[in-house]
Amino acid sequence: MNQAYQPNSTQADRRNELLSVRIGAQEFAMDIRSIREIRGWIASTHLAHAPSYIKGMINLRGTVLVVIDLAERLGLPAQEPNAASVVVVVECGDKTAGLLVDAVCDIITVTDDMRQDTPETGSNGPRAFIEDLIMLDSRIISTISIPAIMPDATTLEQIPDVELV
Repeated sequence: MNQAYQPNSTQADRRNELLSVRIGAQEFAMDIRSIREIRGWIASTHLAHAPSYIKGMINLRGTVLVVIDLAERLGLPAQEPNAASVVVVVECGDKTAGLLVDAVCDIITVTDDMRQDTPETGSNGPRAFIEDLIMLDSRIISTISIPAIMPDATTLEQIPDVELV
């Protein structure tokens, strides 16, 4: 059979769908397979002694969901949520958390040739939370590492009676 008529499975395997979100003027993306749901912002209950990037907790159908201020977690200026703010509920293994963002932008399909490594900055900070960069038209979109963003058990053990679900 002529090679030109066979589907190129390696090219198809390299395509990933990502959800792009906006925080301030910057755009970020996350693997759509990690996203459980997208919710409008509702007021959260403050968690005493929680790190500053944990905005609080909300009731998600009877389960306590920790809400992470994604801007602050990434080292960007924290912003007060408003009626347009969105909580993206993500799963990583057996953990679930909400990521507070300013807006959900789009679902984008990304190929390997659109990806570039995060540049050296002299610090591991950016590389801890960012998997890679996506070049899309004239935009540079940072891909968030969901496992790195999630608070670990040590962080949550400092907060009485709260578990990351």
